[in-house]
Amino acid sequence: MLEYFPLNKIDLSDSEWDNFVDSSDNGTMFHKRLFLSYHPKGRFKDASLVFKKNGQMFAIISAAVVEREGKRILISHSGASYGGFVYKSNLNFREAFDLVESVVDYAKELKCERIQLTPPPMIYQSKYSNYIDFALVKNEFSYLKRDVSSVVQLDVEHDELLSTYRAEARTAVKKSIKQGIEIVECDRFEEYYEILKLNLKMRHNVNPTHSLEELLKLKKLFPTKIRLWGAFKGEKLIAGVCNFSANPKVVLAFYISHDEEYQEYRAVNLLFYEIMKRYKDEGFKFLDFGIFTVNMDPNWGLARFKENFGARGIFRDTFYKDI
Repeated sequence: MLEYFPLNKIDLSDSEWDNFVDSSDNGTMFHKRLFLSYHPKGRFKDASLVFKKNGQMFAIISAAVVEREGKRILISHSGASYGGFVYKSNLNFREAFDLVESVVDYAKELKCERIQLTPPPMIYQSKYSNYIDFALVKNEFSYLKRDVSSVVQLDVEHDELLSTYRAEARTAVKKSIKQGIEIVECDRFEEYYEILKLNLKMRHNVNPTHSLEELLKLKKLFPTKIRLWGAFKGEKLIAGVCNFSANPKVVLAFYISHDEEYQEYRAVNLLFYEIMKRYKDEGFKFLDFGIFTVNMDPNWGLARFKENFGARGIFRDTFYKDI
C-alpha cells in the first residue's frame, strides 16, 4: 500500500532525501535539498512529499505552496528548473497512478486550488517511460505549456563530431581554432557574469535568473557539478558557458554568453565543440541546450543556432490541474 508523508512531518534528513535522488531513475540536481538550500529561508513555503510502500521509501516530490493570480497552488518546485516525481526504475503502471492520485489528495488537504508540475524531460530518465505523463492526463491534468528544449546526443566520436554540424558551425569552429582561441575550465565567475548580464540585457532585456552571489553559492554547494568553461583570447575571457551536471546522464548548458566586441572570433561555437567532446568522455549521454521557446513562443534564431550543432527538440512539459 502506498502512503505519503509531508517531508516536514517525518524524520528524514536532507542527506537521506538527496541520496534517494542519486539512486533514482530520473532525479536531478534540482530535486535535491542541497540545491534548494541556496534560497533564503522563508522564500518558499515548502510542501515536499515522501512516498512509502511497505514501509520503504518509494518516491519523492519536491514542492511548494505559492499564491499566484489569486490561486493557492501546489507547485513542483518554484525554486528549481525541474520538479515532478522522482522514483526508482522499477516504477510500474499502477504505481504511477497511485502517485498522481496521492498528490491530488494532498493538494486538497492543503486547500490548494491548482497543482502545477514540471517534470524533467525524458532524456533525464535511465529507463524511458511515459507512465507518469499518462497517469497525469487520465487524472484530468492538462498541459499548461509544452516548451521545446534542444538536446544533443553525445554519441559521436571526436573525429566525427564536426561533420555532424551544419556548414555554418563547422566554419565557425575552424575559424575560432585558427585565431588561437583556447577553451579552459576556470573560476572567473565575476568576469563571466558581467558579460552574461550585458548579453541578457541587450538581447532580451532581462537579468540572469541567479545573482552572482547565488551562482557562487551554488558553485560552492556543487563544486564538481557546476562548471564554468571559458573561451580565451590570450588572457582575455571573451565567452563562457556555465554548465550544470543535472544527473549522470545529462549536462545542462544553463548560461551562455559572449563579449560582443569579440564576436568575430566565434568563440561560442568552439566552446560547444570542446564541451561536447569533454562531457562525452566523462560518460554523459546528452547535452541539454535549454529551451528555445518561451511559453510556447518560438525564438527562431536561437533554434537555428542550436540546430547548427546537431540539436533536436524534445518537450519540456508543464502540467496543471484545477481542483
